[in-house]
Amino acid sequence: MFLAGEAGVIDINGTVIVELITFLVMLAILARYVYPEIVRVAEARQRAIAEQLQEAEKSRVDAEARLKEAQAKLEDARKTAQGVIDAASKSAEQLRAEIKEKAEDEAKRTTESARKEIEAERDRALQSVRGEVAGLVVAATEKVIGETLDVTKHRQLIERAIEEVASGDGRR
Repeated sequence: MFLAGEAGVIDINGTVIVELITFLVMLAILARYVYPEIVRVAEARQRAIAEQLQEAEKSRVDAEARLKEAQAKLEDARKTAQGVIDAASKSAEQLRAEIKEKAEDEAKRTTESARKEIEAERDRALQSVRGEVAGLVVAATEKVIGETLDVTKHRQLIERAIEEVASGDGRR
């Protein structure tokens, strides 16, 4: 005997129908109000993540561009610094050459001045020696001859004596 409402293993009674209706109403409420909200939040989150990824990529590209620009500026600064160093080295070399040339010129002038001074001193010494030789010759002549010579003979004798001394042979 079968009762109405019994179907094999599952016992269908009023509570199952109420539970089934409650489940379907709940499913309809979830599908109508909750599920669209969950989908909306998930899509918003997905859009936010996509925007963040785009911003991150843009930031990475910007950072790479700034890095390249900074590297170019650094290389420019290095080239400028090397140019300044090269110019300073060249300037220092020119200055050293000019100082050396000035020192050499000053040394030449000093040497020439000393040579002229030595020559002048030698000429003064020769004049002094000639004067002394002339005095000695006059004195020796007076003693040998026993008389004083006149001025012209005196000069002639002195000049001849100086020439003999200067020639170094001592002959007349």
